[in-house]
This record gives sequence, C-alpha cells and structure tokens, in this order.
Amino acid sequence: MKIFNYRLVIFALSIIFGVVFAIPSLLQTDSGKKISLGLDLQGGLHMLLGVNTQEAVTSKIKTIATSIKYYAEDEDLLIDGLSIDELSVVFSVLDADEIPKMDEILKLIKGLDITKDGLNYTLNLTDEDIEKTKDLSVSQAVETIRNRLDQFGLAEPTVVRQGATDIVVQLPGIKTQAEEKAARELISKPANLELMAIDEDIADQVYSLTSSQAAEYGDIILEDTKDSNTKYLVKEIPILNGSQVIDAQVSFDQSNQAIINFTLNSTGAKIFGDFTAENIGKRLAVVLDGKVYSAPNIRERIGGGSGQISGGFTLSEAGNVAIALRSGALPATVKLLEKRSVGPSLGADSIKASTIALVSGFIIVFIFMIVYYRRAGIIANIALVTNIFIIISVMAMFGATLTLPGMAGIVLTVGMAVDANVIISERIRELLKQGMSIPKAIEDGYSNAMRAILDANVTTLLVAVILYAYGTGPIKGFAVTISIGILASMLTAILGTHGIYEALLGKIQKDKDIKKWFGVK
Repeated sequence: MKIFNYRLVIFALSIIFGVVFAIPSLLQTDSGKKISLGLDLQGGLHMLLGVNTQEAVTSKIKTIATSIKYYAEDEDLLIDGLSIDELSVVFSVLDADEIPKMDEILKLIKGLDITKDGLNYTLNLTDEDIEKTKDLSVSQAVETIRNRLDQFGLAEPTVVRQGATDIVVQLPGIKTQAEEKAARELISKPANLELMAIDEDIADQVYSLTSSQAAEYGDIILEDTKDSNTKYLVKEIPILNGSQVIDAQVSFDQSNQAIINFTLNSTGAKIFGDFTAENIGKRLAVVLDGKVYSAPNIRERIGGGSGQISGGFTLSEAGNVAIALRSGALPATVKLLEKRSVGPSLGADSIKASTIALVSGFIIVFIFMIVYYRRAGIIANIALVTNIFIIISVMAMFGATLTLPGMAGIVLTVGMAVDANVIISERIRELLKQGMSIPKAIEDGYSNAMRAILDANVTTLLVAVILYAYGTGPIKGFAVTISIGILASMLTAILGTHGIYEALLGKIQKDKDIKKWFGVK
C-alpha cells in the first residue's frame, strides 16, 4: 500500500462534498442550497409573446432624427423643418456652404438611404437595415425580458426566441393570479423614457388642436398619466430617450411619495445639460410610455446627468418601472399570443414517475454488480452512489434547474457511471485469469480500460456541450445533468475505485479466494 493514497483522499473529499450539499437539497431543509425545479416539475406559467417589429423600425427613425438634431446643434449647423414623415426623416439645410459638413455628419449614421434635392434632405433606412433592425428587436426583447425577470427575483426563468418574431417565456413557480399579473406587467411594459420639449409658442392651443394639426407644427399631443383630460403639446423629436439611461432607483420625495431617480450616460448628460442651460424658464416633459408623468419648469442648468420621475407611483409600481428602466426599454411592444398555466399536479406525477425509474434502475444495477462482480461490485456501487450525490450537490451549489429531461439524464448517468466500472472490472478479471499478480492486474486493468473510458465519456460530453449550446430550456437541462454526471463518473470510477483498491490491496493479497473479490476463479 502506498504511504499517501491521493486517489482515496480525493474520493473521500468528493463524498464529503456530495453529502454536505446533496442532503439539504434532497430533504428540502431550511439550510443549504436547493435545486430549482423547472416548469414541468413544479408548475408555473407558459407564455408565447409576439414582438411588433415594425415599431422598432419607427423607433429607430425617431432616434436618427434625435441624433441629427443633436449633431446639428453641436456643430452650429442651421437646419429647418426637421420632422418625421412616415418612415422618413426630412429636413433642410439653410446654408448651401454647410452641405459638406452635413454630409460628413450623416456618414456617422449607418444604414441610411439618403436623397438630396438641393438643400432638402430625405433619409430612409435601407431594406437591409430594416430587416436587421427587426431581427435585432426580437433579440433585444429576449435579453431585456430575461434581465427584467432576473432582477424581479424569479428563479430560473426560460426566455427563448421562437421563429422570426415570437418569444417563449416559462416562469416556474408562478401559481397565483397576483404573481401572474405582476410578471406579465413587468414583461410587457415598454419602459420607453423620453425627455421632450413642450412647445411653449402654442402650448395654450393644445385643447383646440387635432393630432394632424399639431403635426404641422412638428408636435404631438400627449396625455397626463394622472388625468387624461390634461394634455401637453410637445415636440415630436425627443431631446433624450431611454437608451441613455444607465441606472434607475426608487426613492421618496418630501411627501413620502415613491419616485424614480434616473442617471444618464456621459452623452445623455451633456445633451441634457446643454438643453436645460439654453431653455431656462421653459418646461420639460418627462414622458414614459407615451404619457407625461411630470412637466417641471427649468430653473437652471441641470448638470450631472440625473433626473427624477414622479407620478403618483405605488412602491410596487415604482420598483417595477425602475427595473424596466435599468434593464432597458423594449425596442418594440410585445403582445401575448398564448398563455398556459401548468399545474403542480403534473409536476408531482412527473417527479413520481422519474423517481420510480431512477430508483428501479439504481436497484437493478446495484444488485447486478454485487452478484456478478462480488466485492468489486460493492466498490463500484460506492462509486455509483457518490456519483449521484455529486450530481445533486453541483446542481444545488450553482442553483441549476432540474427539469424532466434532466431527471432522465440522471437515470442515464447511472448506466454510464457503472459502465466505466464494468470495463475496469472486466480488464482486471481478464488479467487475473492470465495468471497476473493482483497488484499488477489492478494497475494494468485501469491502464487498459482508460482509453475506452475516456473515448466514450469525452465523446458524450462533446455532444452534451452541443446540446447545451443550441438547445432550448428542457434540452439544456438534460445536457447540464449529463455533463455533470460524466465528469463525476470519471472522478469516482477512475480515481475513487482505484484509490479503494490501493487501500485494500494488502487485504486482497492475503485473501486466497479471489472469486469473492472479482467474481473470477
């Protein structure tokens, strides 16, 4: 026996690790980390959402108009009639000598189809950029919804794209109507923040103008969020939008009402500071999702790139809006196309059936190994039990989600874990039959079996990685379980059992009956 059996030490540490993390998870005790159950096991909410990609194109046109306004003011270029005509941005340059400078500015904006008629410009998105914008809007919506749900505190939500414009959202653990309503509102809230200038010249005519008449002045009419009878006439092209927001937090005003403090990035801070400096005494509308939340007077230049939104929020509403602002505005509105509630009874039946399969398979393998390989089978079973504990422990430690395919992966891992021990035991038995000494047979048995074990496990691991990279939620769960199981089985089968044999080598050599150790005469 070796003076220091490092294999046995590593195996003992893996057993301790498995017990410490797996037991609390299996018993669902208050202490220790737990394995999150997927939608198919604990029930929850399944939704299919559709993204209005055309809105993303419209939003980009508005952003382009805002950029041109900013660049023109920053470069002291005189332009007139800047407005949005359907999906086009139109404006005129007042001085022909400034056309070259304007052309240089427009080169900074990618994806434009520019038409010039003298001093008049018409800007459209290219067909390629329109398709790219639509595709990107769905990808951004997926990321935004996922970020919102993560900040909301929902465990392991599944948000994946389906087709060209649809998104599948699965929320495990959502059981009550109140939870469902809160989640749906958070997901669907556009959270499109805009700071817009109020048209002070004709603001008093807002109640007598129609939308088409307001458009002739380059304005739009917006309602107050608290009183739909109160209306504001604001410039159609915003000063800033939510893309410049880098943080948003809930706070309280002097009346102890919930408000939202937001912070702008460096570009937004500069634009905001310059605008407020040039418009002291005028009003600024804080617009969220097309409604005016406040319209304060600008008393002085506002530096630092920060501001606040107040509008009679409840604490819960303010929290949800702040989450939505931090995670980013949706590039386009999303519509609920399909909703299904998965009851926990289905999950209970699935857990019961999977548990029966796992226990039955484990018992059959356990008995077979003892009957066929005798004490070597007992050693293999110790490794098998440790392997299952390690899988549960790793999943609990990293907060992985266990799905029905994941449970199938554990059942499959039982067979794969014992397969390595079968290969090793068979190699040892073959060498013992050839008359080789026990120490030599054990060492050569592991050496000869190593290549076959590595080939099988590494190949399966590569397939699992591909499944995880390209699969959806349930398939990812299966891939994660299989990957952990493969790595754990290589640890327990190759290092663990080898360490046990090294520790028991003296006793095996003294025992004349090799059959009861390896099932061979």
